[in-house]
Amino acid sequence: MLEVLYATGVRVSELVSLELNRVNLDHGYIVTLGKGSKERIVPIGKAAINKTKDYLSDARPLLLRGRNSQYLFITSRTASRMSRQRFWRIIKDYALSAGIHSHITPHVLRHSFATHLLERGADLRSIQTMLGHSDISTTQIYTHIEKERLKRIHGKSHPRA
Repeated sequence: MLEVLYATGVRVSELVSLELNRVNLDHGYIVTLGKGSKERIVPIGKAAINKTKDYLSDARPLLLRGRNSQYLFITSRTASRMSRQRFWRIIKDYALSAGIHSHITPHVLRHSFATHLLERGADLRSIQTMLGHSDISTTQIYTHIEKERLKRIHGKSHPRA
């Protein structure tokens, strides 16, 4: 779930409600239903595809224990989708076990997704589409982050900065 969340930048509510029939690992995308019931297609990278394939072949059958579920990510207790709150708790537990004591949430991973795309040259409109923002001004928050990073790099690296 962490791999898919970071690889796609979807909202946690979109992740936990992702249905199997909306995942195309062969072609590398998911179809998610965002705010306002707006459907969007989001690419998914190779690492997340491989982890998801492993989950589907190994872990998910064990969690299902012979039951059926339309959801990609399920709980063992009910074979139904996980709550947003439970997933948030899992992220917090993983962060603590890794020695990370700063504020880590699913939304922080969504911001990291967008920031890393921007840092590597993705255009703002593409990021807006992947995040499902209806207004470009919501996505422009990330340009401020990038400008600050560039200022720091310039200040450290340029001889006349």
